[in-house]
Amino acid sequence: MRLDVERVRKDFPILQQKSHGKPLVFLDSAASAQKPQAVIDAVSEFYSRSYANVHRGVYELSLRATEVLENARRKVASFIGGEERETIFVRNATEAINLVAHSWGRQNVSRGDEILITHMEHHANIVPWQLLCEEVGARLVVAPIDDRGQLDLHAFEALLSPRTRLAAVCHVSNTLGTVNPVAELARLTHACGARLLVDGAQAVPHQRVDVHGLDCDFYAFSGHKLYGPSGIGVLWGRAELLESMPPFLGGGDMILSVSFEQTLYKEIPYKFEAGTPDIAGAAGLAAAVDYLENLSLEAISRHEHDLLEYATARLASVPGLRILGSAVPKAAVISFVLAGVHPHDIGTILDQQGIAIRTGHHCTQPLMQRLGVPATARASFAIYNTREDADALVEAVETAREMFA
Repeated sequence: MRLDVERVRKDFPILQQKSHGKPLVFLDSAASAQKPQAVIDAVSEFYSRSYANVHRGVYELSLRATEVLENARRKVASFIGGEERETIFVRNATEAINLVAHSWGRQNVSRGDEILITHMEHHANIVPWQLLCEEVGARLVVAPIDDRGQLDLHAFEALLSPRTRLAAVCHVSNTLGTVNPVAELARLTHACGARLLVDGAQAVPHQRVDVHGLDCDFYAFSGHKLYGPSGIGVLWGRAELLESMPPFLGGGDMILSVSFEQTLYKEIPYKFEAGTPDIAGAAGLAAAVDYLENLSLEAISRHEHDLLEYATARLASVPGLRILGSAVPKAAVISFVLAGVHPHDIGTILDQQGIAIRTGHHCTQPLMQRLGVPATARASFAIYNTREDADALVEAVETAREMFA
């Protein structure tokens, strides 16, 4: 099956506009993907016809809203190969990781223990573990990467020890596009008796994910990168781990009964969903899952890999341009620097040509230090991008180079 990109582009209303008088070329989907009309309609339809609070009402609208939420849970769980009771709705991948750090971490990590991460992690998969380590007296250990941006597997294995309680790794690097061998990391981590958390925010929009096949213990991702709404995310966890964990937040809808003497909590996943959830966001996320399934994730992966190879070859021909990250396999993310031109200037010049890219440290400041640069320009490709978008990117980068020559 081949991706019909021209048809896909028509599904995204935002791409039909111009920016600075130029056709909009959106190359920042690694930060947040645009939304197809099906997602916009699902959110609008819910607010227009089915809005009410969930799990509490016996009237029709409340029952309908509850079904919207639980239908979304079923679809998301199936999408990643998990079970409904293992699938928790949160705000985003960041909240999902913080949930594990607070709820699982405080029970299972103590003074002298270690948490292992990698040098390519997003701040969302660094800071929560730093906070936990500071609180309990544990140590954060960092596995190195090589000059291609690939994880050093031998070093990762060597850093695992009887003191390791958890390894936390990204599935795909948001800055370098490196795709980590999660199943192998799970094997190594479990061999020393530790657990594995995976930040999957950059993986789920671009490839098939099977949490049980990967054999991880926790998997986190955000809806807004998956062509869904902002403010909705997912934590998947093994049922036996979630059942053993205390609640992360307390309040309504996560309780069986409350008295001043004792509170009893609901079973998973509701134990971790205090308060009114983002029901409309869940409706939009379900629509995004349906949309991607109908397109075929396999076709999406092939299309984006073609764009990656094409754009990489074109950019490599630009004098003075250096691409950071050449791991194999790699997702359709290209971070680069241009001699004599600050990444922010590149971004500003490209914006005037209608091209949206990301510039800065991409919430990976330790990685920037490892690469020896303060910032990069980053172009990230998605289902609605074309080779013509890559050509426009290269032409605009050439313009920036000539302006600063």
